[in-house]
Amino acid sequence: MPRGNNTVRLNRVLPRIETSPEQGLTHGQARERLENGYSNAKPDSAEKTVGQIFKSNIFTYFNLLITVLALCVISVGGYSNLAFVPIIFINTTVGIMQELRSKKLLSKLSFISAPRATVVRDRERLEVPSDETVLDDIVIFGPGQQIYADATVVWGECQVNEALVTGESDEITKTAGDALLSGSFIVSGGCTARLERVGRDSFVAQLMVEAKKTKSKLSAGMVTTLKRLLQIIGIIIVPVGIGMFIRQMQLDDATVTTAMLGTVGGVIGMLPNGLYMLVSVTLTVSVIRLAKNQTLIQDRNCVETLARVDVLCVDKTGTITESKMEVKGAALLCWDRYGSDKVNAIMADYCANMSADNETMAAVQEYFGADARRRARNVLQFSSAVKYGGMSFGDGESYLMGAPERILLSQYRNHKDTIEAYSAQGYRVLLLAHYSGDINGKLDDRRVLPVALIMLSNRVREEAPATFRYFAQQGVKIIVISGDNPVTVSQIAREAGIEGAERYVDAAELQTDKQIKRAVLEFTVFGRVTPDQKRKLVRALQKAGHTVAMTGDGVNDVLALKDSDCSIAMASGSEVASQVADIVLLDSDFSALPSVVMEGRRVINNVEKCAVLYMSKNISAFLFVVVMVIAFGEQFPLMPSQYMPYEMFFIGIPSYFIALQSNMNIVKGKFLANVMRGAVPVGLTVFGAWALLYILYGSPSLGNLEVATMANFVITFTGFLLLVKLNMPLSKIRLAVSLGMLGAYIISLIAFGGSVFLIEPLSWGMALMTILFCAACVPVLLGMTLALEGKKAVMLIRDQER
Repeated sequence: MPRGNNTVRLNRVLPRIETSPEQGLTHGQARERLENGYSNAKPDSAEKTVGQIFKSNIFTYFNLLITVLALCVISVGGYSNLAFVPIIFINTTVGIMQELRSKKLLSKLSFISAPRATVVRDRERLEVPSDETVLDDIVIFGPGQQIYADATVVWGECQVNEALVTGESDEITKTAGDALLSGSFIVSGGCTARLERVGRDSFVAQLMVEAKKTKSKLSAGMVTTLKRLLQIIGIIIVPVGIGMFIRQMQLDDATVTTAMLGTVGGVIGMLPNGLYMLVSVTLTVSVIRLAKNQTLIQDRNCVETLARVDVLCVDKTGTITESKMEVKGAALLCWDRYGSDKVNAIMADYCANMSADNETMAAVQEYFGADARRRARNVLQFSSAVKYGGMSFGDGESYLMGAPERILLSQYRNHKDTIEAYSAQGYRVLLLAHYSGDINGKLDDRRVLPVALIMLSNRVREEAPATFRYFAQQGVKIIVISGDNPVTVSQIAREAGIEGAERYVDAAELQTDKQIKRAVLEFTVFGRVTPDQKRKLVRALQKAGHTVAMTGDGVNDVLALKDSDCSIAMASGSEVASQVADIVLLDSDFSALPSVVMEGRRVINNVEKCAVLYMSKNISAFLFVVVMVIAFGEQFPLMPSQYMPYEMFFIGIPSYFIALQSNMNIVKGKFLANVMRGAVPVGLTVFGAWALLYILYGSPSLGNLEVATMANFVITFTGFLLLVKLNMPLSKIRLAVSLGMLGAYIISLIAFGGSVFLIEPLSWGMALMTILFCAACVPVLLGMTLALEGKKAVMLIRDQER
């Protein structure tokens, strides 16, 4: 029937409809709501549209600067100096094509992990994308699902974690009439609910954007550093360019044309044009490469982050072991009252009345069956907070099943040896106990009678030992965080070959943040960990200076996943874990992680090399502009067109070859420091050579281009040396690229040197001096490089000692 609170939408106002949980909306009612804007579609998508891709690549700050510089050249009639303009179109076109290709592929992959909804329409259960559910839909929520729209429970009972909404990690029981907040998730149980607020009216769009938001915790990371560096250069370059033009206008033989062309040449030299786009393209290529190996990257910056990770936190189930559990047997503890037949009958009743909403219950049901003789009067669903569940059949007959130490409490010491003997064999041990009290009240261990121990196990994944061995070789510490008994987890970790697996602790003993802070430095295996403790362990490791990756597949992992530097989810796990994670392993194969690490190393190490190429040019140009042009009133040695052959063949084209090469070296040091260590020697050498050229031969002018030509040959020669150095050790391909770029440069000068690039033939005397200048650059460059490399080695040793 119609209900109140009508909402104005796109086309017309539709009345609220209340149907029975069995009936649901009709297909016509659902279609009408969908067409009139009452769907759960997110109002703002975080994914770029095609138009936004074009806009973001065309309307950039550096493209604006290049356009302004081109207009300045045109204004003084220097059309022959516009050879730098095509760089805009090349860079922009490549950026657009790569983003469009990435969008197409990732849209397909994202569909695989997109949230799905089960709805009731015309008495049928249907599965649809969650953004196609509509207001007043009757929907069914199960364990592990994120609630995608605000709803009201109409039937059933479930435990809900609202931590992503309220920040409180306590589980809340929801029954008929209770509200479900979008953004929270079902921990256990299940329910049927009516959607009350959808789309823009609910919290879910904002919550999912927050959950998927790019983490910027790695302040010294490559992408963050480059953004800041380019922002600084972009701000500085404007006043420096203005000052350069004013200073060149003060020269004795200055004209507006010479001053303008000299200024544009200097600004072009200071611009790291194409560097950030190169990083963007390289990361995009990495995302596509990994996608082909069933690894969905939801935040491409995490490729870099994982390469820098030094602590990897893993759960036991689903990561070290296979997700599927199996019961290996039961050990009776109370022979006189509970024999095998009676225990089997109790467990069959228990299984029939308890929903199989997790792997443990599914395994127990498979072993004991679910043929109920009687229906429970009261059911306490399993909670990860207390680590047990239970049910009551009346007449003082109630049973609890879960973690032995959480049920037995002070009685645990009486059975400790038996329980831990099974745990030491790698079994997960559950306790079935008779309870003579209220199962929903505070547990009283005096009312607990142990009945039987149930042993379960997961097989260690076949690929796990090799994967953990790889991380150990790479200097990544493995920490196991599990909700199971620490003795059991320790044994499993030993079988998987995890170093330090014998150092374990029961997280129940860690009551304060201070104890957790000490424990992360001492122990490798943490058992009986609550969801909130998982998050605290991750935070403690981060505060200790570590870069932390977290793997998980369950709802109890979500809080820790969200707070880690790099979160990794198994697609076979809960939906909410996949939604929050940076990386989703689509085939749930943990052995795929080394390939992500190696891809991240390739990106960081190669982009670092490319940045050296760009920054060496920027440093030499900036120093010359500030020292020789602004301070001493000299003319900048190169005009815009004279820069182009060097930029094209010794920076632009080879940088893409370098960026896509294989490079598995361990990432060492900080990105910017490493870049400057490689770029400063070249920048200083070129600046010194140019300054000496001016001292010996004076400033170049449009009438005499020999000095400018000599300056061009000097920077080209040092650029070639740098390219060879960055390609070391030289393979056939790398040697071919280096020599190919040199050959292309020579051919371009022969074909277009005078007409396009304004490169003048040198007299024999000037040619000889150019050779001497280039030869002198070699020992200077080598000396500064060795000095800085030595300093780097000392710093790395000090870091290791600390």
